Amino acid sequence: MRIVRSADTRRTATPAAVMTTLASPSLGGAPFPLWRVEAAPGTAGPLHLIDADQVWAFTAGTAEIEVDGERTEAAAGDTLVVPANAERRFTPGPDGFTAVVAGPAGMRAAMPAAPDEKIDIAWAA
Repeated sequence: MRIVRSADTRRTATPAAVMTTLASPSLGGAPFPLWRVEAAPGTAGPLHLIDADQVWAFTAGTAEIEVDGERTEAAAGDTLVVPANAERRFTPGPDGFTAVVAGPAGMRAAMPAAPDEKIDIAWAA
């Protein structure tokens, strides 16, 4: 058994949100990453894709989510499964949102204009 103490979590800030790594291959030796996303109002993320499925469980606030051109809204208590390689964008509602996210180790991100130029996801490493 391994436990990651709150004081040992890893925080990564981007212009769109703050990601807190709760467990990952490099934090607790987890075989799959788990992190919390906290997005403030007015900080929409970029349109991007991830090369693996992800599960987003919203714990606070609301968000408008665009996945492959389809838009939906999510609120606290909702869970969203985003398929691999789907173009996605998360836009926080008026109070922002918090979500806990999981996906497989080694997943990588890319921009739709350059899908072969993959980048590592720091908070999932």
